[in-house]
Amino acid sequence: MAYGRLFPVYVAESASSNPLGLFLPFILIIGVMYFLMIRPQQKRRREAMEMQNKLGTGDEVVTIGGLHGTVVTAESDVVTLEIAPDVVVRFARPAIARVVTRAAEPAAEAEPVVAEPVADEPSSPVVDVRKQD
Repeated sequence: MAYGRLFPVYVAESASSNPLGLFLPFILIIGVMYFLMIRPQQKRRREAMEMQNKLGTGDEVVTIGGLHGTVVTAESDVVTLEIAPDVVVRFARPAIARVVTRAAEPAAEAEPVVAEPVADEPSSPVVDVRKQD
């Protein structure tokens, strides 16, 4: 008996017949990584750039370092913030993490609370009949 008849070697035959089969798992992994990681990151970056480009005087913002301030001036690449009365600092525009409130948007005013008369609640029909020792 020959060795090849007992233990046929199929790996070499299948690999040489279809080279696309070797690269298909790698192509699928790259595709999944694109849709799960790269594409959402690009969307977040686009939204951050849009927010930073819309900065205007009077907007209340938070920097990436957690510093809260009000925009005094917004130039092409530098934003000047007032962090306390008469304390002004300059930040790079990408250092602005989020806008808390926009100056152009009117502040949400709370509606006045109207005191409504409170109706007396009816007494409960349930009676406690426990025996006390």
